[in-house]
Amino acid sequence: MEGVVSRVDRTNREKLFACITATSFVLDDLRIYLDTHPNDQEALDYWRKVERVRNEAVEEYTKCYGPINSYDVDVKNKWTWVEEPWPWEGRC
Repeated sequence: MEGVVSRVDRTNREKLFACITATSFVLDDLRIYLDTHPNDQEALDYWRKVERVRNEAVEEYTKCYGPINSYDVDVKNKWTWVEEPWPWEGRC
């Protein structure tokens, strides 16, 4: 049963990371557009919508699997960022 659970967990982790990657790309693209169209209300609304989805995915991913970047490390008694492989090292 452990194999099934870890496979499901890995799939969830991969889906969350894919969501974060995709929404980050959209926000990067929107940022470039908004730099030249700062009053486009439709683009601003879309930014807020995508940002909300990304923030929720980052929160869920961080809660379940640890921080995605060093800015999200919960520093208590030690620096935990180096304890697991980083996302770009196949963490997902």
